[in-house]
Amino acid sequence: MSTSAPTSAPAPAPAPTSAPAVPGRTGRLSAVALGAAMLVVAVVAALGGGASAGDSGRAVVAAGGTQTVAVTLAGMRVSPAVIEVAAGTSLVLEVTNTDAMQHDLVLGTGAQTPMLAGGDTATLETGPVTTAIAGWCSVPGHRVAGMTLDIVVTGTDGERAPSGQPAAGTGHDMGSMGTDGSAGAGTAGSDAADPVVIDPAAEPGPDWRPYDPTLAPAPGATEHVLTMTVRDTLVEVAPGARQTLWTFNGTAPGPTLHGKVGDVFTITFVNDASMGHGIDFHAGSLAPDRPMRTLDAGESLTYQFVATHSGAWLYHCSTMPMALHIANGMFGAVIIDPPGLPAVDTELVLVQSELYLGAQDGTADEAKIAAEEPDAVLFNGYADQYVHAPIQVAVGTRVRVWVVAAGPQRGAAFHVVGAQFDTVFKEGAYLLRPDNPEQGAAQVLDLAAAQGGFVEFVLPEAGHYPFTNHAMVDGERGAHGTFEAS
Repeated sequence: MSTSAPTSAPAPAPAPTSAPAVPGRTGRLSAVALGAAMLVVAVVAALGGGASAGDSGRAVVAAGGTQTVAVTLAGMRVSPAVIEVAAGTSLVLEVTNTDAMQHDLVLGTGAQTPMLAGGDTATLETGPVTTAIAGWCSVPGHRVAGMTLDIVVTGTDGERAPSGQPAAGTGHDMGSMGTDGSAGAGTAGSDAADPVVIDPAAEPGPDWRPYDPTLAPAPGATEHVLTMTVRDTLVEVAPGARQTLWTFNGTAPGPTLHGKVGDVFTITFVNDASMGHGIDFHAGSLAPDRPMRTLDAGESLTYQFVATHSGAWLYHCSTMPMALHIANGMFGAVIIDPPGLPAVDTELVLVQSELYLGAQDGTADEAKIAAEEPDAVLFNGYADQYVHAPIQVAVGTRVRVWVVAAGPQRGAAFHVVGAQFDTVFKEGAYLLRPDNPEQGAAQVLDLAAAQGGFVEFVLPEAGHYPFTNHAMVDGERGAHGTFEAS
């Protein structure tokens, strides 16, 4: 349901601002250094005296005794990514996080650094290396995104350790997360629970309630003040299928914000989850460096933007890898009315997203996301929910449906069976209006991932009018419902 909390009196629209600078913690990088670290595309390892640089991202360690290698964590990469070591040589890894977000390094031996903030350093010891060892960052999504290390033994027939992506279907179980938000030291793909499977014939339980698609009217004030809190929330996403989502204010999609061109949105963003998250509002235009930065668990900031343009805008988590955070529930819509938009009898919001099921009660399956293999495509966070609970409209009345394609990967081809659209507004402009000289109408609102718009139509007689993503495989995966006209 759309949400906006106006202040008691209208306020003039100020220029966009972000939260004041937060003093850095002892031992961490400056804000400038952290920002620079995030932009690094290729990182060359700072190697200790016992190692020499070969190809970029590879370190060759001198044979024998104990050798020290400096390892850097930044930009979804471990550098060096490959360490070549002679059999029997012991390693001391001096691990430094030069990124703005938290990382750790886990070895297949079970050794693990604590979760490291930007600028923090820890050491790992391997003992004499006799076989290949895999390493990775255990923060959800980071291993699949390429944050891996291979310690390769030379002078033996040993094979390189499998540090890459976990096998499809293994998922990431929140049960492996530590109480501080760090992940456990177990290896990916090790006896993980089977992912939950959606039963298309199942019905929701008696206590189930659909996500209300109604768009509440924009409040009269010109400033909208809202607190948005991220929490780990156990959510039913289909009958009998539960996932631990990272939600904005407890739901996926999060609350819909509704306003007019020129309105100011002042958002207090609170991270009450178990790991780092951020937020990005497409409805505003401002430098992302500070307001869209990743916040550690327990931190908060104030994010303010001016809605200078109309449209159906996406918001989502800004933390990498964004595909995982969006797929795990961190998305929502901001509706900014074009000037002069007339009232209609029924106004709705449908946010399409994809579901990549992990184990029951777990989080999204990272390998399925990387392979672009969704288990379901949803409107407003629940498979087939408006089949189970048809949306009621009155015959002969005007219906406006705003649609936002949240992705993270797939677009939408919104179609209502038995209806024709006499109004189409897409990405800030009208493509079609009633009484156009061509006497034309439209059948589909086509949106790429992150795009939005609305359509209007009138249902001519009583009956059931299915609506669907006309990319048929996605429609049949759960992105469909029913308008019941009476």
